[in-house]
Amino acid sequence: MFSPDDILYEDNHLLVVNKHAGDLVQPDPSGGEALEEQIKAFLKARDAKPGAVFLGVVHRIDRPVSGAVLFAKTSKALVRLNEMIREGRIEKRYWALVEHCPEAESGELHHYILRDGRTNRSKAFGQPRPEAKEARLRYAVIGAGTHYTLLEVELLTGRHHQIRAQLSAIGCPIRGDLKYGARRSIAGGGISLHSRRVRFDHPVRHEPVDVTAPVPAGDNLWACFETAER
Repeated sequence: MFSPDDILYEDNHLLVVNKHAGDLVQPDPSGGEALEEQIKAFLKARDAKPGAVFLGVVHRIDRPVSGAVLFAKTSKALVRLNEMIREGRIEKRYWALVEHCPEAESGELHHYILRDGRTNRSKAFGQPRPEAKEARLRYAVIGAGTHYTLLEVELLTGRHHQIRAQLSAIGCPIRGDLKYGARRSIAGGGISLHSRRVRFDHPVRHEPVDVTAPVPAGDNLWACFETAER
């Protein structure tokens, strides 16, 4: 559930929140109160707003994924941020704890993603397929332990379950991600994929915004890797 302590950045136009694994960003048929609704209720009470609260979702991350999510508090900011997303002017970096280490310590993955709506799963192919969408990301190994490797991932396109499907396709499923080949689940049902950093120029003030999301609390493996990075 959302808490004011989860706010990483806020001004009159923007809000960046550190989402907990298991929380929905927006309502969907699976049910449960979404982060969007919780934040609206919080802003309405905190700011004593008499009418409806405007809050636009700029980008989404999957329910089992944690980390930074960007919202717009004004329609002007939302329009400009959506344009920035389309033009690739919002840098999004993720941390992923994966089983096995990639063959190369860094590189770019290029696949074609085909989504299966019945199973809510995507498959990454090495060659074009009918209706499949091009998917690209860059990764680098930034830490390694006995059983897991920490990757930093720069998302270059935004496809359904893209990071999960592409890393699984190279034999490196994300810790806890049973849907994409992980050996076992982790407590709480989340997966070890974290939206670590968002960086962009402010859509109104045109100043740099650079926000880093702390890793999930209470997970000793995440804490170990984050400490090692400092």
